[in-house]
Amino acid sequence: MEHYLFKQLAFVRAQTLKLMEGVSEETADRIPEGFRNTIRWQLGHIYVVLERIAFQYIGLPLHLPEGFKEQFENGTSPLNVPNFVDIPTLQELETLLKGQQERIREGLRDHLQEKVVQPYTTSAGMTLETPEQFLSFSLYHEGMHMSVIKLYKILLSKGEQSKWG
Repeated sequence: MEHYLFKQLAFVRAQTLKLMEGVSEETADRIPEGFRNTIRWQLGHIYVVLERIAFQYIGLPLHLPEGFKEQFENGTSPLNVPNFVDIPTLQELETLLKGQQERIREGLRDHLQEKVVQPYTTSAGMTLETPEQFLSFSLYHEGMHMSVIKLYKILLSKGEQSKWG
């Protein structure tokens, strides 16, 4: 029987992917006034952080395309991306986000309760010690960035309306 956490991860990821619908490449790269990131950055960041949360702390290999760490890790911004980095298309991000779910399920389904060698304490002060705890935390993280994407879509569509209206 599949662990409930994998069902929750799949549900949240499906919602993230649904938010991508109707977003153009151009819109994905616009930064709303007063912010420092884009919809593309939000999607890449969700991918990079879950990749690290799911695999790094248990010692499994990460699947990070070249340049993803420089573009999407905590503290990065499209405003300071190195010139040598190839920026992924929305289709590439969608493919990565979809494939990540299966790799997590396959890699972690028999290891959810194992203690990691070095527990991780989040910036909010929560200590994570097992893959199950890391993945549970990732639901909060992805949901938070989903809310930002929703906000950006509203702000950017208002900007487009005022530009044309």
